[in-house]
Amino acid sequence: MDRTLDMKFIRYINLFERITRVRTQHCFSYNAAVVFLVNKSEIARAIGESGKNIKKISQILEKKVKIIPCPSGPEDIHKFISDITYPIKFKSIGLKDDCLTINAGMQSRAALIGRDKLRLNEMKEILQQYFGIKELKIA
Repeated sequence: MDRTLDMKFIRYINLFERITRVRTQHCFSYNAAVVFLVNKSEIARAIGESGKNIKKISQILEKKVKIIPCPSGPEDIHKFISDITYPIKFKSIGLKDDCLTINAGMQSRAALIGRDKLRLNEMKEILQQYFGIKELKIA
């Protein structure tokens, strides 16, 4: 699992760690939001009192910010995807070999795919980095 960061995300991580005083594992972009992965035990500290850390980072970056727990293995894939795509809901997830199938309703399906398959391609890249999944289908 190679996870590469470009300079933009390295700057985001430095800013995050400076403001929250919490080490982050990784960060990436999904649906015009910056998503930071933090250990489960430090999420409350990273968010800050009344969400002040998230608000401050969001104001500086001028982007929406999400903080989610870092997945510990393939058993966390359902929670990981639902945290990233929140508030979009889906029915179930099926995993066969290196192919992941997400079952969702029509509106949720459209929201998960996005215009010009933008969100679908972002999700494919994220799942490839964290779980080694080569193919993603939304049904």
